[in-house]
Amino acid sequence: MTPAPQRWKCTCAYDGTEFAGWQSQVRGRAIQDVIEARLRQIFGQPVRIHGSGRTDAGVHAQGQVFHFDGVWNHGPEKLLAAFRTGLPPQIQVHEARVVAPHFHARFDATRKRYVYRVHLGDTDPFTRAYCWQVFRKLDIAAMKAAAAVLQGRHDFRALTALNGPEREDTVRDLRRLEVSKRGRELRITGEAEGFLYKMMRSLVGALVAVGEGKLSPHDVKVILASKTRTAAIKTAPPTGLFLMKVFY
Repeated sequence: MTPAPQRWKCTCAYDGTEFAGWQSQVRGRAIQDVIEARLRQIFGQPVRIHGSGRTDAGVHAQGQVFHFDGVWNHGPEKLLAAFRTGLPPQIQVHEARVVAPHFHARFDATRKRYVYRVHLGDTDPFTRAYCWQVFRKLDIAAMKAAAAVLQGRHDFRALTALNGPEREDTVRDLRRLEVSKRGRELRITGEAEGFLYKMMRSLVGALVAVGEGKLSPHDVKVILASKTRTAAIKTAPPTGLFLMKVFY
């Protein structure tokens, strides 16, 4: 009698620089494609994984979660070892455990935490791929004031890259939006039950525009209320964005 497959919950980290984002692509250069290819080698058959959500091309993760079903009788440590020996160095599966059959990495997630790194001025080649270099002086106090305006439950249509009359609900509860500075690095932390397409990068773009004096915290409040995207807010580059943790 063939054993019933188990549901595995895995947490992974990746450097998204050379990949076409998380979601599977026709040419197979997404993180999902690479992990599924390795699982096919491990299990000897196609295995579909389901992630907690998408990350765009160039975006990184330290705590992306996915699940899959498979028969594996050798324990989580050997599964992690199998991942380790077959995945490229830019991808690491660092946690694996059996969960209830009804667990779903996407639909059971209650909130996500992102961190965006901004570097003030020039930086070395080892940091450059993982931050947004900003060469203008930033008003950190004004950025924090704008973050306070954005925090809370709002319609964030003006701060997403959605185009046209999408049916997706654009109201989100942004439970946390914090700006912290250490040396020449700014960290912008956002936490919500879910983020719209390029929402976190748009929030960062708005805060940096405030820091540069191009917008005021009041301007951001007006733009948010307008529910209309404006060229005054740029989408921050993907290089500085990290999916840090998915909560369940």
